[in-house]
Parts: sequence; C-alpha cells; structure tokens
Amino acid sequence: MALDTDTLSQFLDALDRFVKERLIPYEDRVADEDVIPPMLVDEIRTMGLFGMSIPEDFGGLGLSMIEEVQAAFVLGQASPAFRSLVGTNNGIGSQGIIIDGTDEQKAQYLPALASGDMIASFALTEPDAGSDAGSLRTTARRDGNDFLLNGTKRYITNAPRADLFTVFARTNPEAEGSAGVSAFLVEAGTPGITLGQPDRKMGQKGSHTCDVILDNVRVPASNIIGGPDRLNKGFKTAMKVLDRGRLHISAVCVGAAERLIRDSLSYAIERKQFGEPIAEKQLIQAMLADSRAEAFAARCMIEETARRKDAGQNVSTDAACCKMFASEMVGRVADRAVQIHGGAGYMAEYAVERFYRDVRLFRIYEGTTQIQQILIARNMIRTAAA
Repeated sequence: MALDTDTLSQFLDALDRFVKERLIPYEDRVADEDVIPPMLVDEIRTMGLFGMSIPEDFGGLGLSMIEEVQAAFVLGQASPAFRSLVGTNNGIGSQGIIIDGTDEQKAQYLPALASGDMIASFALTEPDAGSDAGSLRTTARRDGNDFLLNGTKRYITNAPRADLFTVFARTNPEAEGSAGVSAFLVEAGTPGITLGQPDRKMGQKGSHTCDVILDNVRVPASNIIGGPDRLNKGFKTAMKVLDRGRLHISAVCVGAAERLIRDSLSYAIERKQFGEPIAEKQLIQAMLADSRAEAFAARCMIEETARRKDAGQNVSTDAACCKMFASEMVGRVADRAVQIHGGAGYMAEYAVERFYRDVRLFRIYEGTTQIQQILIARNMIRTAAA
C-alpha cells in the first residue's frame, strides 16, 4: 500500500534530517568501535526503518517499491552499516514470509520484525555454496513431524545479533540442483545452533557476519515457510524476494555514490593548488561529471524498474541490470572520489577512504556482477526463443 504524496514527502524529509544529523556524525565512531550505539538503534526503531517494506497490517510502513528505493537513496548516503542493520528485516529476512508465509507465520513474526524487536537473518550461503546456491549441503532430515537440520552457513549478515534465521536446507537429497530445498524459520535460541567468531572484513564496520553452525537443530514441519505444503520449494521462495532485494541494494549504491560525489565536489572547491581551487581543473571536472552522469543513470534505471514492479510487471531482468550497473557504478565513483582527494583520500580521517572499502561488497552479495550477467543473458535468450 503506497503512502499519499504528503506523507511520503514528510517521511523522506524526516529521514534525510535523521541521516545528516544523527547517522553521519556517528560514522567514525561506528567504524572505530565496530558497533552501532544502542541509542542509535533505538532511534532507528522509532523512525520505523525496520519495517519499511512490511505491510501496515503488521505494524510496518508498507512502502511500495518506488517508495522504498527513494528511502534507500537517502539511507544509502550514510555508512552502509546502518542500512545493513535494517536491511534483512525489510528484504530477504521478511519478504519470504510476506510472499509465501502462512497466516500464522505472518502474525507470529512480522510485527516483531517491523518494530525491530526481532532481527532477521538469511542463511543461504555455505562454505561450498555461494553463487551456486543449488549445491548447498545443509540437510534437513525428517524425524516424525519435525526436521533435523545439520550444516554450516557462512558470511551470514546480522547473524551475531539475529533472533530469527531463514535457513535453506536440502529436504530431498535425491533431487538435483536447487530442487529439493526447503526454507525454514529457525529462532536463534533453538538448541543446536552455534555461531562462529564475527568475521574480520575489509569494510562495513558495525555490520557483522559470521558462520552459523547447525547440529541436529530440531524444527517442526510447520516452520517451513508456507507450511508443509511448500516442502522442497524453498529455492523458489528465495528467487521471489530477489527482485526487491536487488532494487533495494541498487538504490543504496546510488545513495552512496551521491554522498561520494557531494564530498568530492566540496573538497575540490575548497582545495587549492596552483593558486586556484582544483575544481577549476578540467581533469577534476571530468571525473566529477562522469560520476554525476553514472549516478543519475543508475537512479533513472532503478526508479523506472521500481515503478514497473509496482505495476505488477515482471522485472527480473531489469532488476538484475540495475544491481549490476549500480554496484559497478558506485565502485567507479568511489575510485574517482579517492583520486580527487589525492593523498587525503587515502587517509582514514576522510570518509571517502572508508566508503572506498565499504562499497566493494555491493558487487558481491545478493548476486555477484558475474551472476547478474549470466541471468540477464539467459533471460534475453529465453525471451528471444519464446
């Protein structure tokens, strides 16, 4: 359900003030301490950011796709750690329940996810199954009315603080590839779940990932997303949430790019060399112009695709195009930002150094650039053959 124009405008204005007045001033502290201060988490809850995409009936804001990407454009201008905190609740951690969950699952989990009282985590990747999700080895063996889950999940975002995991496990060992995989809702306190040490990452300090180890974790069949009727259909559920997730990540990339451009322009105007601001130098202007044009192109792609998704059209190919272009784009913008800053851009006291490392991940998670290229080309060929 879309917000009316005035309400949306007020929300985006409030979010913009919150990002500039509360989140950005805490970026350095979050990077140094590798944790988001609890009082900021409380403020994020109060803003309703944990439930942006969750329907109003369950306590969320119920933003449409075009509204969500507009919010992500704004939220993406702060450290990605803040977005990561709420990202799984709005995306892959909740959308499976919203799309395929039973009424009981929706009533049990969505209100807590929308309020931020419960943090969701999406446990798909494994040591030997990343982009090739069909090769996952985590098993779910039936035991009466329950399943026993065994396996290891890797690089799981928000796992150290998660209350609810969506765990993908193979329920039919005879099936090949992604067939025979089911999606289970598993609460963090379930016996048999242990967590590895938090990963030491290149960037995105304050956003935590770790291994999730499942050792005979007993889960009732009713905890399959969609109930027992959706046994062996978990991979289909995962695919359904990806279009929204890809558009959301793409919009975050645009927000980060616009922040980098703003910081670079400000530095170029203030920094003087050879008796004038470096912003007057044509080669600096060329880098600024290239970054501005690429960020604008990505924004237009995302907004158009989001509108068509809201209209009920199939946007899988274009959502993959957005993810591929926007994530690559922000990497180029970050590189130019460091170059415009010169030696200062290599120093940790400037935000561009941190963003240069932070945005590198966007080309990897929720489908690498290479996976997007394969999806786009395959869809093109399939459409041409139809």
